[in-house]
Amino acid sequence: MPVYRLTDEIAFPPPVHAAPDGLLAVGGDLSPQRLLLAYRLGIFPWYSEGLPILWWSPDPRLVLEPQELRVSRRLRRVLKKGVFRITFDQAFPSVIHACATVPRREQDGTWITPEMEQAYVRLHELGYAHSAESWRDGRLAGGLYGVSLGKCFFGESMFHYETDASKAAFTTLARHLKNWGFQMIDAQVTTRHLLSLGAKEVPRRVFLKKLAEALVFPTVKGKWEADVEDTF
Repeated sequence: MPVYRLTDEIAFPPPVHAAPDGLLAVGGDLSPQRLLLAYRLGIFPWYSEGLPILWWSPDPRLVLEPQELRVSRRLRRVLKKGVFRITFDQAFPSVIHACATVPRREQDGTWITPEMEQAYVRLHELGYAHSAESWRDGRLAGGLYGVSLGKCFFGESMFHYETDASKAAFTTLARHLKNWGFQMIDAQVTTRHLLSLGAKEVPRRVFLKKLAEALVFPTVKGKWEADVEDTF
């Protein structure tokens, strides 16, 4: 399969033209218009600093249907005890910066470049990108961010300073997405951590069908403001 080079036109080749590893196109920019179109087509950017922007549509795709969320007994106890206070959209710039800078085991460096940070903060300001935060004793302990379109939440990255902090934020967000009628969380690529929470791999054609069904619904833009009270 060829890898397409993007021009200044806000357009992408069909996702089914991606290479076997999921790479579809190179180049372009991270403008809100291009990013939103990419997500609507089942495409996302993923690259390292010093490289051109790379656009991906992997097959298979990892997804989590909110009603299939699995919460371990240990994590359920953490949530019931109120170890962490969970909020939405209270510290988006801090969350994405932590996702970019907090070291991960078996990972050298980050794919969240300064350019990516700026682009997603702009999407947050426009009401499309959201964060979920875990706080302990007034300090940010973990969290995640992603993009919301229609009834699909596209998860981008998670981080934690304390054990279970990111899991607490994710499971709380997933529960609320279920209550809000969201049909799918796009987890993009497979990790053992997300599999343990109930995510599953599906063929790209199935993912694109589910995505089209989720995008029939209007996107509710704006800040998710309220603190979250858990009832796990």
